[in-house]
Amino acid sequence: MRIRLGCEMAFQLPNPTPIIMMLNVHHSRAGDLDSPDRIAVEPAVPIEGFRDGFGNWCTRVMAPAGRFAIRVDGVIRDAGDWDAVDTAAVQHRVEDLPTDVLGFLLPSRYCESDALSNEAWRLFGHTAPDWHRAKAIVDFVHGHIAFNYQNARNTRTAAEAYAEGTGVCRDFAHLAVAFCRAMNIPTRYCTGYISDIGLPPPYAPGDFAAWMECYLGGRWHMFDPRNNAPRKGRVLMAYGRDAADVALTHTFGSSWLQEFRVWTDEVPEAADAPAPAVAAPEAIPIPAE
Repeated sequence: MRIRLGCEMAFQLPNPTPIIMMLNVHHSRAGDLDSPDRIAVEPAVPIEGFRDGFGNWCTRVMAPAGRFAIRVDGVIRDAGDWDAVDTAAVQHRVEDLPTDVLGFLLPSRYCESDALSNEAWRLFGHTAPDWHRAKAIVDFVHGHIAFNYQNARNTRTAAEAYAEGTGVCRDFAHLAVAFCRAMNIPTRYCTGYISDIGLPPPYAPGDFAAWMECYLGGRWHMFDPRNNAPRKGRVLMAYGRDAADVALTHTFGSSWLQEFRVWTDEVPEAADAPAPAVAAPEAIPIPAE
């Protein structure tokens, strides 16, 4: 299948402000793009692309004061399969892990696995050291945190999410990542598009999503603590240690997000003509995530 994906957002900036964006599809999916997901900004300013330390594709601009709008729009080919599950994947001993995954065992800004270590072993020490241990952690986090946009806070850590029992998708992911690392499972935080394709309506407004990948059985496996159910049309944009590494936009100065919209729409196979332009959304208040 083909999926039209993209976003629109607009900031109000009191001063000229440097911005780093992480809004493109991950390079591992770049070959699936039928229509490149180029970034367009208004007013037009020079755009520079670079890769960060994890290989994620980033874009930097110097935005002028006033309203600054960002738009991304592309079409990607997808197999249309539900998220894969491999219950036979085993957990590796730390001494057997590849060197390049060891960093995903360590505590990070939002995933203080050291502080949660004793609790993790209390809760999950009885589980088998394989895919089922990661799944037990995801099941627990999914049931422990109540999703609530109104309780979003961009400084909330995994330990705070555990204590407060509320949050948004990044909090689900942070807590599950921290617990997995505490149990010696290398785990990385992921962000990207997640669609409602194949699910019954009604559908929530489009948004970006956070999930995680665990290194089991010699490769990375996707787990989604927020939804905890297979989805179609999941498209990775970036991964890192936690949300601090993969912020969608990082503004180096005061800014107010005034407009925000995300879309992941299946393109009918018979549609050969270019997709119509998406109308600009009305300005809406956005809670900090």
